[in-house]
Parts: sequence; C-alpha cells; structure tokens
Amino acid sequence: MHLRLLALWLATRTLLLLCVLKVVTVPGPDVTSDVEIIYRGWYEILRTGTFPLDDVTWQYPPAAALAVLSPGLLPFLDYPTAFFTLCCGCDAAVLALLRHAGARPGRRTAGAWAWTVGVPLLGPTAYARYDLMVTAVAVLALLVGVRHARVLAVLAAFGALLKVWPALLLLGVPRGPGTRRAWTAAALTALGLLLAFTAAMPGALAFLDFQRDRGIEVESVGALVLHVARAFGWPGRPQLNYGSVEFIGPYVPLVSGAAQVLTVLGFGWLLLWRLRARSWAPSTPGDAAFAAVLLFTTTSRVISPQYLLWLVGLAAVCLSYRAGRMRTPALLTLAATGVTFLEFPVWFAHVVAGDALGLTLLVVRNGLLVAATVTACRTLWRQTVTEPVRTGTRRVPQQPVRTGRLTDSRDDGTVQPSSRRR
Repeated sequence: MHLRLLALWLATRTLLLLCVLKVVTVPGPDVTSDVEIIYRGWYEILRTGTFPLDDVTWQYPPAAALAVLSPGLLPFLDYPTAFFTLCCGCDAAVLALLRHAGARPGRRTAGAWAWTVGVPLLGPTAYARYDLMVTAVAVLALLVGVRHARVLAVLAAFGALLKVWPALLLLGVPRGPGTRRAWTAAALTALGLLLAFTAAMPGALAFLDFQRDRGIEVESVGALVLHVARAFGWPGRPQLNYGSVEFIGPYVPLVSGAAQVLTVLGFGWLLLWRLRARSWAPSTPGDAAFAAVLLFTTTSRVISPQYLLWLVGLAAVCLSYRAGRMRTPALLTLAATGVTFLEFPVWFAHVVAGDALGLTLLVVRNGLLVAATVTACRTLWRQTVTEPVRTGTRRVPQQPVRTGRLTDSRDDGTVQPSSRRR
C-alpha cells in the first residue's frame, strides 16, 4: 500500500513538474506566467523592503510576502524553478503528514490517497500558485490540533496572514475552557505578525483596498447569472480586471452585493452551528473547516482554480478519520477539481466567451461545489447537532486516561474500556 501510494505520487508529480517547466505543453493559457512575471516582479519589490503599493494585483495579506520571497532559499535555481521546487516540497510534506496520521488508531490512509489523486487533477495550476503552501499550513494545523488546540490556533492565524481563509479553521476548535485560550493565542499571533510586518515594510495593509474593489470573476457561481444574461442581450463583457477576468457592466455591483450577502448568511449559519453543536469528535475540527471553506468558496465573488487546492487538502484531512462522514462531499470536491482543470486552462477561452461548452463546464463544476457545500453542511449539522440531541448525549474529545484499568480512545471522541489486561 505504501509503495503504491509513493509510486503514484512520484509519477503524477513528475508530470506536474514537466508541465510547469514546459517540457509538456498543456492546452490553453500559460498558467506559469503568474510565477514568471507577477511573482518575480513582486519578489524584486519585496526585496527592497516594501510591499507592491502601486500594483492592484497585490491582494494578499502581508505574510504572503514570505511565500513570494521563498524562492530566495534556493539561489542556485532561477526564480520560477525554485518556486515550483518549493511547491513540490510542500506537496510531499502534506503527503507525509497525511500518511503518518493515517497510520494512527482510528485513522486511515484514504486522506493520503485523496491528496495524491486530487492535486494533479487541477493540472499545472497546482504548482503555479502559492496556495499549495497555504494548504500545507492548514493541513498541519488540523492534524496537530487534534491534541494541541493552541497550536492549531497559532498555525491558523499564521495561515490567515498568508491568505485569509485558514482563519476558518478556528471555527472547529472544541467548545470548552480551552476555546478562549486557543482563540486568544490566534489573536495575539495575528496581531503580533501584523504589527511586525507593518513596522518593517510600508504598505502591509494595501491589499485591503485592492481586494475591496474586486468584481465578479467569470468562473464564480454568481457569474453564471451574467453568462446567461449575456446570451439574452445583456451589454456587459468580460475584461481583465484586478488580475483576473471579471464581468464589467450594468448590474454587476448588484450580483456582487448578492454574493456578499450570501457569504454573510453562510457565516451566520456557521455561528448558529457552533452555538448549537453538542458533539465534538476528533474529526469535527476538520469537518467544520471543510464545510466553512466550501461555504466561503461557493458564495465568493471569485473562484480561482487554485481555490480547489484548499478544498482538496481539507477533504483529505476529513477522509483520514475512520469515523468521519465527509466521504460524499470529498468525492464531489475531487470531481469538481477535475472539471476545473478542463475549464482552466484547457477550455478557458470557451468560458470567457460564454458559449455552450464554457457554460456547461461552469454549470457542472459549480454545481458539484454547491452540492458538496450543501452535503457537507448537512452532514456536519446531523453529526454534531441533530443526532446528539436525539440521543440526549453530549460528547467531547478526550485523551486516553488511566483509571482502574487501561483505556482506549475511540475516534468518535468517547472512551471505552480496553480489552487488554494488566
């Protein structure tokens, strides 16, 4: 099993590296241009001790500078090759984490397999953005956080300063005395890093203005409304704007506002879930993070292809638990990742044109994501709210304890007497 997993990972990652190094050509636009032109340009600016203050495509929190500067760790390679190599290294680290976690009691290697299969489904985009590095931080946080909530919180705060979404990992921290300590640790970590970046480099918060002015990207769920409207004479058009292809024209602000309202409603549901949840198994933090990021993704004004890496990583964490129930939304996410490769970069021109092929790809991909979101949220609610209320129980994660006899910790968070004798 271990050798087959490693062989598949080596084969698929070799192919990914050949694609980003342009030994193998993938149809559609060149996905490596972001690294070769944009990231490298940011790298030269960041090296001078300032953020790209005049570049509206810089829409990332200040710790993203660390990812952009990281190829400097490999000075013997040119910038793009160093960046792709580091992405591959992070990819291998995630596999090692999932494989190690899968060998523990109550776990399984399904998560490692999901990661090995899921990343190449996205194609070369997986190694041509820094999102894989962020996902590695999130996976580490969730796997370590099962036993150390404050470590999860610190890593989530650091991840949030890389690309915001890892802050959602904090929603799954078990309720109880440790919650305040964990969230306090996260707040202090984020504040300390933010102050450090602000003091050291001008423009640490410039990304807020650039991100605020984003429109509706042509690949998002909300964009489907505008694609259909264009077929019936709507005068708007897709245009390169703020670093991505977005719709420009009348009613775009209305659709954008509706998407933001849906995001707020989604976070309201997450807050309600946290207040109502009665059962907290070891798999719950990962399940909650997966459902939360799915909500964030499907209601966002922007669904860039690399967002699927976040979901693949979180799905892999969920699948690493034998008692976990996120199998269906995880499989839907993997399917959506494969379709995403077809809509970008392979047939991205059809997506921009809004023709039959482009619309079909968007409907299928976004439909899979919406289905995964609904299924994940329903599963999370049932497992932590409905079923515990029905049975009148309340479970919280516990560590193995020693009383009169040895005990075993089950994966569902309960503690059972051991069959072993002293």
